Amino acid sequence: MTTRLDALKQHSLVVADTGDLEAIRRYRPQDATTNPSLLLKAFDLPGYQALIDEELAAVMAEAGDLQARVERAVDRLAVAKGAEITRLVPGRVSTEVAAKLSFDTAASVRKAHELVELYERRGVGRERVLIKLASTWEGIRAAERLEREGINCNLTLLFSDAQAQACFDAGVFLISPFVGRVTDWYKKETGKEYAPDEDPGVEFVRGVCERAGRGGYDTVVMGASFRTSGQVLALAGCHRLTISPALLEELASQEGDVEPRVTFPAPGERPAALPEPTFRWQHNQDAMANDKLAEGIRRFAEDQEQLERRIAARLE
Repeated sequence: MTTRLDALKQHSLVVADTGDLEAIRRYRPQDATTNPSLLLKAFDLPGYQALIDEELAAVMAEAGDLQARVERAVDRLAVAKGAEITRLVPGRVSTEVAAKLSFDTAASVRKAHELVELYERRGVGRERVLIKLASTWEGIRAAERLEREGINCNLTLLFSDAQAQACFDAGVFLISPFVGRVTDWYKKETGKEYAPDEDPGVEFVRGVCERAGRGGYDTVVMGASFRTSGQVLALAGCHRLTISPALLEELASQEGDVEPRVTFPAPGERPAALPEPTFRWQHNQDAMANDKLAEGIRRFAEDQEQLERRIAARLE
């Protein structure tokens, strides 16, 4: 009998929402990711100490003040980990631009160039990398510029239809609309529990997929931030699904078929591209999206700052 994980892979490309190399080896995803939150978790794991020591030693030998070296160390660690991941997956590794740059288009583009250069020094071409940016207006504009240069992007922290449409307009390679965080907000607001087919996060991502199909956009839609395997299975048929090791394990332990639950309609007439004022107004009108985007940026920034403090303590 086929496991539900293998059955799911017949309808959607599975991405590992982890930088854990052992989990990646076990579940054989198409793509994987690395970010400051995952690096922070790896900082105390025995299996990563040699890599960390090597990268920090290289940074200590470089010129510059402590903060500049700390920021370079974060980038070097992310790329070193990402390069290892590319040896385990057939697809791509997403690597994140610092959350504190979420409202600075030019700085985000510069950071993306630096990350791509670090990958290329390690023999990993840009075609194996996705630059991960927050779906702010500035992040989307950075992605638009990078896509024109042949640097593909993954737009994350996506909670509103306005964000999705702006990414489609910009020709972004991949977007990651969130499921679990959307549902978290509605559960807190209403006190209700939701079955998978009534789940606000699931409904949101299905709506993004429908928008992508009707507009005939090439952008890949990757459902993200799952809380339950039921949410995952309710989005079978979405282009890609990025799933945590715990839920991958759950799906791999279950036997059964998986039916596609998401369809992409035939293309129709594309809507006009959203100008900035319209984007900001439409996003502003979605209280959930406003709350979760701001919260997500803060959380990513906090993890980056904590990682930088840990690195600084080792470099001093």
